[in-house]
Amino acid sequence: MKYRKLGAEELRVSEIGLGAWQIGSDCWGDVDEKTAMAIMETAVASGVSFFDTADVYGKGLSETRIGKFLKSRRDGVFVATKIGRFPEPGGRANFTFDCLREHTQASLKRLGMESLDLTQLHCIPAEVLQRGEVFDWLRRLKEEGLIRRFGASVESMEEALLCLEQEGLASLQIIFNLFRQKPISALFERAKAKNVALIVRLPLASGLLSGRMTGQTVFPENDHRGFNRDGQQFNVGETFAGLPFATGVRLAGELASMVPNGMTLAQMALRWILDFGAPTVVIPGAKSPGQALANASASGWPALSPDLHRLIGEFYETRVAGHIRGPY
Repeated sequence: MKYRKLGAEELRVSEIGLGAWQIGSDCWGDVDEKTAMAIMETAVASGVSFFDTADVYGKGLSETRIGKFLKSRRDGVFVATKIGRFPEPGGRANFTFDCLREHTQASLKRLGMESLDLTQLHCIPAEVLQRGEVFDWLRRLKEEGLIRRFGASVESMEEALLCLEQEGLASLQIIFNLFRQKPISALFERAKAKNVALIVRLPLASGLLSGRMTGQTVFPENDHRGFNRDGQQFNVGETFAGLPFATGVRLAGELASMVPNGMTLAQMALRWILDFGAPTVVIPGAKSPGQALANASASGWPALSPDLHRLIGEFYETRVAGHIRGPY
């Protein structure tokens, strides 16, 4: 595993992290506690030092499981969580200082921490970001010692650039993958100039880039890849990177012909992201220890060739970009 600096800090984190939405047994089908613990153990044994979670994942279950795991493994694990979308009180009622403070304290209790390594605004409404007072509240939480750093998880490049103007912003979490390449031109250089860490979610486009899905793939009833396929419950971009499912399956099949010998499509997809200098950490999720191990292995692969990068760029421009839906 290789490690990268976290923005302007000397602190280094693994370039492959663990996205912990799945271990909250929420929106990805069921994941039992034994499996969740094994996923985290395998990730850490593979060199992973960065976990990303949120208070809303499993309504606190993801944080609770991470907290239980960390009781014996706290040293060396950096935990990023997110706030702003918890269902109680929910909606715009979440955006007061008192509510953010209450939700932060609840995360601390579940994780068993005195101060959060990193808290991120969790894809909150653009107009709340624009008002800016929410960032003042995060600065107050930092002054109180409840959080060490703050950042934002965003849906669009417009929101990302808006957040970059905020003093003290430590990180931005974005969607970036073979199917969603806009950040290369819209964000990377600006984030680098500001020394803001980039956390990449959905690197495998909700599993499309695993190469294992077909048009007949059926998902559990409590899996967002079924119930949010066309944005029925939340931003369509969070499911299959905003591509219609059948289109995504077809395009993934076309990408499979470009995979270098010895690699899987998923490994190529992760390696492609790592080849860019701007991202700090990529956070694929996992529903099994084997997936966590395979994801971590991408750090050890050599960089893809310039010719392959060129082909992938052309593929995106000519075959993919026109199909993307949702904020981008």
